[in-house]
Amino acid sequence: MTNVLLTVQDSLAPTLSSALSSSLSSSLSSSLSSILPSALAFSLSDSLPHWLMAAPGYLPATLVWAVIGLVIGSFLNVAIHRLPVMMQRETENFIALENDEPAPHTSRYNLIAPRSACPSCGHTLSALDNIPVFSYVWLKGRCRYCRAPISRRYPLVEIITALLSAVVVWQLGSELKGVAALLLVWCLIALTFIDIDTQMLPDDVTLPLVWLGLLINLNGGFVSLSDAVIGAAAGYLSLWSVYWLFRFATGKEGIGYGDFKLLAALGAWLGWMMLPFIVLLSSAVGALVGIAMIVLRGHQRDKPIPFGPFLAVAGLIALLYGDTLVQLWLGQGLMMQ
Repeated sequence: MTNVLLTVQDSLAPTLSSALSSSLSSSLSSSLSSILPSALAFSLSDSLPHWLMAAPGYLPATLVWAVIGLVIGSFLNVAIHRLPVMMQRETENFIALENDEPAPHTSRYNLIAPRSACPSCGHTLSALDNIPVFSYVWLKGRCRYCRAPISRRYPLVEIITALLSAVVVWQLGSELKGVAALLLVWCLIALTFIDIDTQMLPDDVTLPLVWLGLLINLNGGFVSLSDAVIGAAAGYLSLWSVYWLFRFATGKEGIGYGDFKLLAALGAWLGWMMLPFIVLLSSAVGALVGIAMIVLRGHQRDKPIPFGPFLAVAGLIALLYGDTLVQLWLGQGLMMQ
């Protein structure tokens, strides 16, 4: 019996090895085609529909990705709500562990489980209740079960994600560079609303963005790898320096460490040359918004305003139009000379 099994194993081994090698080769080629030379990696555009992976300015692909953006926006709503809660639960469990106390949170809670529920009545929502935008309009902005009002934030995030996804695909296409840009934009949307709600920028989002930006630029996705590395370092250290100078001068904390990491991520994606534009634009817009809030809404001067949303908006503009704006600025500077 053993000899028979060994014979079968010997006869199947070459076939299995060949199939496994072919499968792994295909998977690795697909995953690394953005960073390996084209001579070694096949083009994904040959294996995916043209309406899904297309060059810039192709309307069918733009519309398809707008619809995908609606779905992603629905997921971002979950992330915006749950990531801060997950961080809080983790912190409370850690404190309890340090004090030799039982963990206060033992139930599973992440971006997937438990299923979405109405925050007012706690009723688990069905798939029909979670259709992006449509469900909100169909239910007239109220829970199906308790008729409590649903926050307008949910359809707003979905619509913003759909529109920005369409703009990105129209400007950059939906090939590997465009899809990478979409991922960056989706993360910026989530970070913006999390920072507005909690004045926090989770490491679980900002740090992976730094490393992903460096990987995307490993073979010159948006900028050269050297520009990306310098951009990540300069982005972090520039705001870190401002933080400590302001703290030494006033004894207060002006910006948070999450802002350092977000600017580092934008530097890793877009390169060091975009950092002055991002910092100047975000600072100018932030100052204008802050003054407007103080004058028009009576915002207290000592109450901090999150800086992350302004960095995210400036980063988005730099991603889509930064090269054009920098060239215009440099061109005007040369003309003045």
